[in-house]
Amino acid sequence: MTKRKTLPVALTIAGSDSGGGAGVQADLKAFAALGVHGTSAIACLTAQNPRRVFAVEACSPKMLRQQLEAVFEELPPRAVKTGMLYSAENILVVANFFRTHHSSLVTRYLVVDPVFISTSGAHLLKPDALKVLKQKLLPLAALVTPNLDEAEILAEQTICTPEAMRAAAKKIRSRFGCAVLLKGGHLKNCREAVDVYFDGTTELLLAAPFVKNISTHGTGCTYSAAICAALALGHDLPRAVAIGKNFITQAISDSYKIGRHFALRNF
Repeated sequence: MTKRKTLPVALTIAGSDSGGGAGVQADLKAFAALGVHGTSAIACLTAQNPRRVFAVEACSPKMLRQQLEAVFEELPPRAVKTGMLYSAENILVVANFFRTHHSSLVTRYLVVDPVFISTSGAHLLKPDALKVLKQKLLPLAALVTPNLDEAEILAEQTICTPEAMRAAAKKIRSRFGCAVLLKGGHLKNCREAVDVYFDGTTELLLAAPFVKNISTHGTGCTYSAAICAALALGHDLPRAVAIGKNFITQAISDSYKIGRHFALRNF
């Protein structure tokens, strides 16, 4: 008789990317690649391709809440990540759901990819939603994973060097109480892609060589999803971050062509 393998469950709460390279689509690929069953709650729809975002439409708060309830009723996840939530109303839905019902889970296993400025510079969060994100969701998180532009806003400082990254990570940790992974892949005048992790006790500098002549889409989504998957597999947070760094570095290095663009190879 065949013995069936039991997989841990991870949940992504994020936007749908019609181009398939970022958002929920990227998250589910990363979950599967790391041996985790992926579930999802769609917070918004986007009409986008690897070059630009045409339009964004938020899911109704009621429908977002029902997606969360449906997943937790039969497939309770071991770890959760949020991506593009877009509206203040939907950030409140997510924060209230976890604060009311699953607070012990999220404080250890919630990864928040803040997703309010993409690496291409597109604004992906409504103006009134940033305050709600900072006040309601970040204090619940185990880890927040801002890119440089997002970290400058959260830390209220300019970030131009690895030392400034370290200072900003400590400031964000102090302000919001969660661990921080500050992604420095677009820091100028660096020979390597350097990220800074700080959880109040442990500081890690994670470096990897730049992959030249490749422009990828969805790296932040994939990185945070890989960390979430590693948490679902039972790794502690510093180890999960290291697994995520290795995963995204390999996915970029092995990226493939789709039309005129590149896509991350998650498998």
